[in-house]
Amino acid sequence: QVQLQESGPGLVKPSQTLSLTCTVSGSSVITNHYNWHWIRQSPGKGLEWMGVINIDGSTYYNPSVKSRCSVARDTSKNQFSLQLSSVTPEDTAVYYCAAGVVTGGSSCPQTFYWGQGTQVTVSS
Repeated sequence: QVQLQESGPGLVKPSQTLSLTCTVSGSSVITNHYNWHWIRQSPGKGLEWMGVINIDGSTYYNPSVKSRCSVARDTSKNQFSLQLSSVTPEDTAVYYCAAGVVTGGSSCPQTFYWGQGTQVTVSS
């Protein structure tokens, strides 16, 4: 059973880079069963999908964060990561990593398995 755990600092200063890691167990990050996503949630904005990395290493991002967002994977550690640069208080949210179930050669997930989420506050 795939399990995911977010980790990283809970406080980031404005203009700096938010960096989070998702540790995956129960599956390799190199698999045709899942692709790997970052999603965030705030009371004012609700759920916001941020980006994904696929088995071939291709990445895609929400236009709302594309210019600032990078998703990568580390196969040796079975992890994938999120970096969000030039953060502002508007980036304060609970950040989730998620495994998207993909089938039939499509990269569009049928459903998600979620991590617990981690609160990140952007403040000086």
